[in-house]
Formats: sequence, structure tokens, C-alpha cells
Amino acid sequence: MQFPTPLTPARLVRRYKRFLFDAELESGAFITGSCPNTGSMRGLTTPGSQIWLENHDNPKRKYPHSLEIVEADGTLVGINTGRPNKLAEEAIRAGLIGDLGDYAELKREQKYGVNSRIDILLDDPEKGRAYVEVKNVHFRRRGRIAEFPDSVTSRGAKHLEEMGDMVEAGHRAIMVYLIQRADCDSLSLCRDLDPAYGAAFDRAMKRGVEACAIRCKITPEEIRPELRIPVTENLVNEAR
Repeated sequence: MQFPTPLTPARLVRRYKRFLFDAELESGAFITGSCPNTGSMRGLTTPGSQIWLENHDNPKRKYPHSLEIVEADGTLVGINTGRPNKLAEEAIRAGLIGDLGDYAELKREQKYGVNSRIDILLDDPEKGRAYVEVKNVHFRRRGRIAEFPDSVTSRGAKHLEEMGDMVEAGHRAIMVYLIQRADCDSLSLCRDLDPAYGAAFDRAMKRGVEACAIRCKITPEEIRPELRIPVTENLVNEAR
């Protein structure tokens, strides 16, 4: 995925109210922009960090700049949670996730379960249906291990339960952890930060839900799914 326009470099002053950030542009001007990530962004909000912003020409937008990339731990990290679904689709079409690219039809944001939407629905007259739930990952705290989640996510645990329901209904269900940073060689669950999510993951795996992790290459010009890396859990059904 290439950015439609060149990103603007800046320095982070602060991120606050989850939706907002202040930054200093290279010109010395100070701006307030929108943050397309409502999560904790643990480890990615250090004042003075180098960041890159997307510029929006829409006159109806209150803030013309949005935060896209943060430099942390010597690498570039994509923080926009609106990107992973498209990146996961690119990974599927590139053949990075087993046979998912062989399905005849791919649809985004389809209703399923109890008042939920699946990120990607694959359908094929021979293979049947495959439900693909995509999670954005940008947290790392030790070695070259990406971790998810970086805070409590009851919604994420709910999705795991619904994915298990899809398997029991006779379909495939695959969790795709989309890692928007290039300094990780494996993915692990943050069981200490969210034990309930870890328990929900274990239940989902026992019910037949599959899982995989895709690492991305990040530059100020593009974010590209690059490599499938292992999910290092005792109980995991790697997507085939």
C-alpha cells in the first residue's frame, strides 16, 4: 500500500484524549492533528519522537493532519488502525497466508455473529466460507517479539468467541495479526496485560480457529506486507 501523497515529517509534542496529538513541523510551526488509533499506543507516544503525517485536503476536516508513522526503538511503526484490513487483503492476494488467495470471492466488512462485522469474508463454491478477523499489532517490549494486545480488549475477546462459533457452524475462521513494524520475528500474546484475551484465544484455538502473523515493511512511502512469522503460543492452529 503506497501513500497517495508524500507524508510530512514532524516531531511529536504529545498525544492526548486518544484522538488528538500536537506536533512541531520542520518549518517550526506547531499543529494539532487527529490520531487514527484509539488504543493505548504503549511505547509509541514519547515526546520528541520523529513522526510522519498524512495531509488531507478535505476542507470539512477539522484537522488537516493525521498521524501515520512513529519512529520507536530504531524502527518505523505504523499506528493507523484503519490500514490493517487493506494490508491483510494485500497479504492474502500475495499468497502470504496459505491458500486464502485461492478463494473465488473476497468481501470486506460483512455482517456476521451477534451484531458484528467480519473484516474479510472469503467465499468459494468448493472451499466454502472463510472468516478472517484482522488485528493491528504495533507493540514490542523485549527481543524481536511483537505482542498483542497492548491493553485490555474485551471486544477482541468477543471476536474470538464469535470466530469459534463460525468454525462450529462448519466454516473456516482465521485470526490475522498484522504487525506494522519490521523489527519482530515472532508474535506472542500479552497474557499479563490481558489474561482474559489469552484465555479467549486458547478457547478459540481448541474450537478450531486458525491464526497467523504477518510482518510489514514500513517506509514513509509505503506500508507493505512482507513476511509471515510464527505465532509462539503453546496452543495455536497455524493458518494452512
